[in-house]
Amino acid sequence: MRGSVLKFLCFSLLLAVQGMDVMADVMTKESKFNPRDPVTILFLGDSLTEGYLVNEEYSYPSLVKENLLGKKYNVKIVNGGLRGDTTAGGLNRYKWFLKTDFDVLFLALGSNDGLRGINLVNIRKNLKEIIEKSKKKGVKVILAGLNIPPNYGEDYANGFAELFEDLAKEENVLYYPFLLKNVAGKIELNHNDGIHPNEDGYKIIAQRMTDYLIKNLYEKK
Repeated sequence: MRGSVLKFLCFSLLLAVQGMDVMADVMTKESKFNPRDPVTILFLGDSLTEGYLVNEEYSYPSLVKENLLGKKYNVKIVNGGLRGDTTAGGLNRYKWFLKTDFDVLFLALGSNDGLRGINLVNIRKNLKEIIEKSKKKGVKVILAGLNIPPNYGEDYANGFAELFEDLAKEENVLYYPFLLKNVAGKIELNHNDGIHPNEDGYKIIAQRMTDYLIKNLYEKK
């Protein structure tokens, strides 16, 4: 009798483990899109996303679309960038976008908050709410990391930079390190204001982002 019970328990455990493996495999497959399937990506951001001071076709969302279509990915891009927008403003605007259909949210808000010295707790709260609303809708989220100069002190600047990665880990969403990597601070890649990229700067941002999206959003071809 004991032997039969032991065999039953071992068999049940084996089925459970196999079931977990299958579930893990399904979850992995569901976490990425097939390159042939239509995917809509909403970029929610400020002037950096809008493409301030360049023609629309040179904004990084437009260049990313061009890159992905050129590689035969079935993608649609929605540029939700708005000059001067904050996390609070983006949260309010996002409620309208939620009425539309899209699959992925690339969230790149916070720069204007940081430049205004807005409380980090409030910035985090707004971003968290956007992420939570996305999850409820079944939208995959990519949170972009941002940096600011130490106008309000090193502690504030460091806390600002850290909150994005910390929040991405807490909410278990994809994290895209520093949006302006390899572009920020380079005179030849920015306009005279030293903040907004020029066409060459946006091309670098878009290429890096394209590589990231292919790696993290799509199954291998």
